[in-house]
Amino acid sequence: IDSYDVTVEEDLGEIQLIKIEKRKYWYQDDWYLKYITVKTPVGDYLEFPCYRWITDEKEIVLRDGRAKLPRDDKTQILKQHRRKELETRQKMYRWKEWHPGFPLSIDAHSHSDLPRDIQFDNEKGIDFILNYSKAMENLYVNRFMHMFQSSWSDFADFEKIFVRISNTISEYVMQHWKEDFMFGYQFLNGCNPVLIRRCTEIPKKLPVTTDMVECSLERNLTLEEEVKQGNIFIVDYELLDGVDANKTDPCTIQYLAAPICLLYKNLESKIVPIAIQLGQQPGPDNPIFLPSDATYDWLLAKIWVRSSDFHIHQTVTHLLRTHLVSEVFSIALFRQLPAVHPLFKLLVPHMRFTIAINTKAREQLICECGLFDKANATGGGGHVQMVQKAMKDLTYISLCFPEEIKARGMDSKEDIPYYYYRDDGIKVWEAIKSFAEDVIHIYYESDEVVCEDVELQAFVKDIYVYGMRGVKSSGFPKMIRTREKLAEYLTVIIFTTSAQHAAVNFGQYDWCSWIPNAPPTMRCPPPTEKGTVTIEQIVESLPDRGRSCWHLGAVWALSQFQDTELFLGMYPDEHFVEKTVKEAMTKFRKNLDEIVSAITERNKNKKLPYYYLSPDRIPNSVAV
Repeated sequence: IDSYDVTVEEDLGEIQLIKIEKRKYWYQDDWYLKYITVKTPVGDYLEFPCYRWITDEKEIVLRDGRAKLPRDDKTQILKQHRRKELETRQKMYRWKEWHPGFPLSIDAHSHSDLPRDIQFDNEKGIDFILNYSKAMENLYVNRFMHMFQSSWSDFADFEKIFVRISNTISEYVMQHWKEDFMFGYQFLNGCNPVLIRRCTEIPKKLPVTTDMVECSLERNLTLEEEVKQGNIFIVDYELLDGVDANKTDPCTIQYLAAPICLLYKNLESKIVPIAIQLGQQPGPDNPIFLPSDATYDWLLAKIWVRSSDFHIHQTVTHLLRTHLVSEVFSIALFRQLPAVHPLFKLLVPHMRFTIAINTKAREQLICECGLFDKANATGGGGHVQMVQKAMKDLTYISLCFPEEIKARGMDSKEDIPYYYYRDDGIKVWEAIKSFAEDVIHIYYESDEVVCEDVELQAFVKDIYVYGMRGVKSSGFPKMIRTREKLAEYLTVIIFTTSAQHAAVNFGQYDWCSWIPNAPPTMRCPPPTEKGTVTIEQIVESLPDRGRSCWHLGAVWALSQFQDTELFLGMYPDEHFVEKTVKEAMTKFRKNLDEIVSAITERNKNKKLPYYYLSPDRIPNSVAV
């Protein structure tokens, strides 16, 4: 902190703008300026937030910290400052199509092309190649890399690369992964708890009968009656049908399937699998596997479902529905909302490093010949096809957490008691919504003010036109007319960038480190008949040693928090100066603390605690 006395000849009146210039010396000396405080001769303190880098021979003009809507600016100089800032930003933050049909992303080839303000402080820290290699070293698995193509000898052999940390979820998964209870539980509280839905009728393409599943049903009812009572659930991996498997390694043929899995709520209210068909077209070479089948038949069918779940999780649930969507919000924010706008101040902490991490991923991870191709059956282009197919289901309503749960018929707590993802998610959603409402009511005294906010409307339009590619059926609003709708919209943005990403990202090591529970690839085609599967065949199907190691390094690296992580409700950068907003933030933090306490209490003595949506573990933004 530096202090300067500035002597002036006459009274300057009300200070509206401050200009900072930086001279360039012979060495690079970029300067990150947090804020300037001006103490006037009469003893008033004025805050001028900056939170930006000043590079080279640049000058920055700052306004004081009070948030203002476009209608609040009466003088020409302030209107002009506002307009100029957006014009400059729109030149720096440009939309670009990475693949046809994808949400648009930032126009930058590499991390170093990005505007300095949104780059990582330390690029080494997010080097995927470095981090994955480091992870493999830390996990002591790199000694297997020279045996890249070779199979493991049996399930126990996987333990050679499995880091046993006692009393953790990953250890529990290793011990219980074969059990039907464990398989069913993951659809509710694993790292992809977004697919399971209540089955309202058995689809024609799954010709399962009461006779087949009778020994799994516990209420002496027919399958149809169980469906009517709401006890049957379904997960359908139809999206994977027709997706090309990875062909980047001529030495290893890799396979994908598009299974359908039927589940049942038993008398203990636990969700267990009762039928699995590994392809979408019924027929003699696509049998329906059952718990009453031979042990290895049933186990291999479940492994195929787990592998398919891993692919949908990585590419749709995680990449598309958190990373790419959050990047759309970020780019639109920088393009359409000036720093003085209250919604810029509210949202900018939730955009920290998102464009940077995605750019780095396009550079190293999901590009052609990227790390993703090394161990994943959907590498080599399959993941691109999946995103393109999944775009039709990327709707505004599906990003509204309570609505999305309801649409899958999973909203009843009495009916489905152990769905912690739903319970915690609703609490966090409500806390964010209440905070958004508090901030909106400070700046927008009526719906009319919302309609008249041209910058807000441009922001919303940018998201619809470029992010969602102007697809009407996406249901994304083109404009926002009420304070109520605005509160929901801001909640969608903050929840997606923070809570939703945390729920589907940070459990990856817990649930995916035991390879047979989440195989990133399969090396034999799905079985076409019953009664022939052996343990040897299963191990031959599972990933080889090298791919297992890459996978392990990846899920470990992705599950780590940043060293400087800021969690939900932590806003150390003071973009807002108003007391009313600071009070709203304090209330928000108090609500979040109560949620943390409730979750901690519930998790006490649980063998499988659920903590991914505990606010003290939810980073503010997508940054890993």
